[in-house]
Amino acid sequence: MSIAAQVQALLRFLTSDARIPLAQAMGKVKELQKANLINPEDILKADLTTLQSALGSEKVAKQVLNAAKRVSKKRPNEGGITLPSKKSRKADPLLELSPYEFEQSLVLPVSEDVGEISTTRLVTNRAPLMLAFAVTVLKYTMPEQPLSSRLSLAQAVVSANSRTKAVSLGIESQGADDEDWIQGQPTMKVLGREITVLKRWGYGWRGERVNESSDSPVAVVNSGTVADTSTTDPEEPPALWGLDLGALGRSNGPVIGSQQGNGSGLPIYRAESARDYLLRAFTFYHEPDAGNDKKTKKKNAIDDSSAKANALSLVLGAIDLLCQSWACTLTRDELDRRAWAWYVRVRPEVQDGVRGWGQKGKVNLSDILDLRR
Repeated sequence: MSIAAQVQALLRFLTSDARIPLAQAMGKVKELQKANLINPEDILKADLTTLQSALGSEKVAKQVLNAAKRVSKKRPNEGGITLPSKKSRKADPLLELSPYEFEQSLVLPVSEDVGEISTTRLVTNRAPLMLAFAVTVLKYTMPEQPLSSRLSLAQAVVSANSRTKAVSLGIESQGADDEDWIQGQPTMKVLGREITVLKRWGYGWRGERVNESSDSPVAVVNSGTVADTSTTDPEEPPALWGLDLGALGRSNGPVIGSQQGNGSGLPIYRAESARDYLLRAFTFYHEPDAGNDKKTKKKNAIDDSSAKANALSLVLGAIDLLCQSWACTLTRDELDRRAWAWYVRVRPEVQDGVRGWGQKGKVNLSDILDLRR
């Protein structure tokens, strides 16, 4: 097993088996490496004093030792660690782009035609409209963030809201939000909702290409060692990823070896996925016509990709005009809080309870414009 694979496997063991919070576990990997304790078998052979010296706490040492015993009993032939196969590791073509090129590939269509916006009615469900609000509001509340980060953070808040709603309706059980492994990860608020994020240190999206390493203060790098990435320009806050807590929960811990292109092996909300979702989510509303036959109705109900892109440009334009009108009078925090109320005012009307889950409805873009200052 390569050194990099050993480090990643050890991090998975500490978080998912020993139940050590992610931020704390990342700080312990380097010390365990120094002590040559790189897998559960090595840990079982060590005495408690050696473990305590490496981990800095008798309580944590006992926790890790007990986890190694449990894992060895369950999977004695695997050393307690299961790594993803090489076949499952697909290459990400976006990694071949420079940061600047990547950001340009994500540009969204935004209309400035107030006349067309004011007369447009769209059909969608609530999640993509919330996503459109979040990604647009972030342009004003966090202008230092690149578009890839705004899309990722926007998707994170939409997913967090959906999980909460699903739990309240009994559709899902409690998600990963309260799990131990996310303790210590940085958080921020979008539309008043707290989300967990990864810091993208060294992401030179404004100009030259640089290597990106995610999370703070440490990240697993290609050499297999744990590199300190905490040194950064205090005047330039790092770009961010939204952490996918749902994927963390399903994997019972960090998804080591995931195809995220973020240097940390942690699952994130992909910016390109959020963009594609927006481009598919909005269609123009057509008044039903009793005189049309079924084929005509079906044709009118189906918008092609060009029409959907146009619909997206209009809804993003409406939200952008709304934010522009208030940006000069509200603080960033006030604008963020106000944006949630705006979304609630204009979101589609759906049935209560489970019947309304994912249901589509009409959105009058004039209602968004009416909220302008």
